[in-house]
Order: sequence, then C-alpha cells, then structure tokens
Amino acid sequence: MVRTLYGQRLSRIDKGEGDFATAADVRAEQAILDVIRAARPDDAVLGEEGGQRGADDAARRWLVDPLCGTLNYAVGNMLVAVNVALRDGAAAVADPFGAEVFCTDGTSAWVRQDGVDTPLAPTPATQLVDVNLDPPFPSAPGFRAVDLLAHPDFGGRFRPRVVSTTLALAWVAAGRRAAYVTDGGDLSGSVHFAAGIALCRAAGCVVTGVDGVPVGQGGRGLVAAADAETHGLLMSMIRG
Repeated sequence: MVRTLYGQRLSRIDKGEGDFATAADVRAEQAILDVIRAARPDDAVLGEEGGQRGADDAARRWLVDPLCGTLNYAVGNMLVAVNVALRDGAAAVADPFGAEVFCTDGTSAWVRQDGVDTPLAPTPATQLVDVNLDPPFPSAPGFRAVDLLAHPDFGGRFRPRVVSTTLALAWVAAGRRAAYVTDGGDLSGSVHFAAGIALCRAAGCVVTGVDGVPVGQGGRGLVAAADAETHGLLMSMIRG
C-alpha cells in the first residue's frame, strides 16, 4: 500500500503541532489490521492512526505504525518504515522501497530480502549515529539531542545522521548504524519504537533510555547501540 500510493497527491489529516497523516498512513494501517484480524480476531491492536481496537484485557496486543516517516513520504523521500510489533513478542520493520523486512521472533533477528534470510549482526564500524531531532523534548533542558551533536567528543568518534524515521533503528541491528538516539518517555509501548527496540535487543545491541535505565523499566527516550563501548561513549557525552 505504501509503495502503491507513493508519489500520488494524497489528502492530509492534521494532527496538530506540525504533524499529519496521509491517506497512505490510514490505508496501510487498515491493510495491516485486516491481516491481523483474519489470523487473530481476538487480539487487540494499537494503531498510530486508528488508536486502540479490541478488548483492554486481550492476551495479545499488537503495536502498529503503518508509515513511520510520513513527512519524508509526503515530499517524495523514500526513507520510511512500516513497524509492527507484538507486545513482548515478535516484531517486524519493513523498508517498503528497499524491499527488506527486518524480523525477530523475540530471540533471534534477521533481514529478509528476495526470499533470503540473513542474520542481523550489529557493529559500530560505520561510526554513524542517527539522532532524532523531532519534538517533543521532555528531557530538556537536562538532555537535548541537538546538544549531543555539539559535544566536543562526538565529532571525534562518530558522524551524525538524521533520517527522521525509525528505519534507522533497524539499521543499528543490521550494522548499518553504530547507534540511534532519541528523547522521549517510556518508549517500550510506542507504536513508533517497539518493533525497532525488539529487533535491536534480539540482535544483541545495548538498549537503554537516555538516562541509562533499561527501556520498559522507567527509562526515558532511547539509546540503542551496536555494542557496549559505543553505548558507554554516548552515555558519557549525554551525561556531561
């Protein structure tokens, strides 16, 4: 659906504060919901566009972000992701234009392309750190992502990237980014981040909040790094 509607003139749904959805977001979410409903009719779904569907006490809950990178998509930029995660279980991040699907069963992680599965192997070798500069910034003034880029040690070890989509989280798990950093609250239940967090954990990345607390245990925001050394370096810069 995301590929089909790409480049077309699409209606926009204003969400306020500069954010919006397009018809592609809505139709992609409905397509995902149809698949889940056909296979697991009793499961609950939390969607970025449609909100909560299903019983509050459902045993299984899906988190769906049908088009992460809507602003990119709306201006003809193909850097987007489709995120689907089963809470505390399997997850997938699809790159609809790269024809890749990054998957985890909760234990192992792999990328599927042209029917071939390749295990994900994180590495800091690229030295590329993706930083989310989109609001909100709940940790300010104590932490601002933009300040990390200005830290005197950052440029000596890393090179910044800003792709404005959580596809970058999948790239950390795949070894295409050394790390990903964003502000925020507890992102473990976020439709935007849950799938990428699950991928990174299963691939063996180090994943905490910007405060160093494990995500899901009170951590704020997200620092997902390919290895402990990279994580430690970033945390030292964040702290001061």
